Amino acid sequence: MKIDNCLLPGLDRQVEFLISNFKDSAQSILVVGSNSEEIAKELSNYFDTNVELIVEDYDSLMNSKLILESSPKVNVRLMDFEVTDFDDLSFDLIYAQASISLTKRNKIVKELKRLLKPGGFLCVGEVVALRKDYPQFVQDIFDSSDLLPLFVDNLEKYYTERKFNIVVRQNLTHTLRKYYSRSASLMDESIDNLSNAEKSYHKKILNKFSHESNAYLKLGGDKFIGFVALLLQKEIS
Repeated sequence: MKIDNCLLPGLDRQVEFLISNFKDSAQSILVVGSNSEEIAKELSNYFDTNVELIVEDYDSLMNSKLILESSPKVNVRLMDFEVTDFDDLSFDLIYAQASISLTKRNKIVKELKRLLKPGGFLCVGEVVALRKDYPQFVQDIFDSSDLLPLFVDNLEKYYTERKFNIVVRQNLTHTLRKYYSRSASLMDESIDNLSNAEKSYHKKILNKFSHESNAYLKLGGDKFIGFVALLLQKEIS
C-alpha cells in the first residue's frame, strides 16, 4: 500500500507497517487526525468497509469534505479527540498517525481505549524525544504544536501500563527528513501562489512550519526528534 501524497510524519510507512503486521479482519475502523483523508480511503478500500474519520477544527473538516467528495465510504466528523460522540466498544481498529502526541494525550488514549472492542487494535504513530536533554529550540517546536512527546525508551511502558499489549513496533524516524524536506518544498510552492492578503492571513502557520523545518533540517533537530509506530491490542479483561 503506497500513498504518494501522505504529508504526515511517517509518510506512508505507517500504513505499510499496519498492513504488513495486521492479520485480523476489521469491519469498524476509526481514523484520528487531520491530513489523514488518503489514509482513511486506503483503509476503506483495503478492508472493504466504511471508515470514520475525525478532525478537531473546522478548517480541517472543510478540507476533508472536499478531498472525500468522491469517497462515500469515508465519513468525516468534527470532534474533540478526548471526548467523542461514539458509543463504547465501537471499533475493531483505530488508526492515529502523529495526531495524539499532545499535551492531552492521556485523555485521548483513555477515550480511544473506551471506543475499542475487547481485543481491538490501535495503530499509533508517536512523535518521540530521542533524548531527555534537548535544547530550547526543540522545546519551542513542541510547544508551538502543543506536543508532549514521550521519551522513546518509555513509549512501550506507557501503553502497557494502560492495558495494551504490544504486537509490534517499528522505528520510522528515518522518514522525518523526507517529511520536512517535502513539506518545506510544498510550502514554498504554496507561498508563491498566495496573494498578499492570503500570505498575511496564513502568516502564523507559515512561519511556524518554516521554523520547524529549518530547525529539523539545519539546526540539528534530527538528533532529538523521532517517530515510532506501534501496533497495540487492547487487553481482554
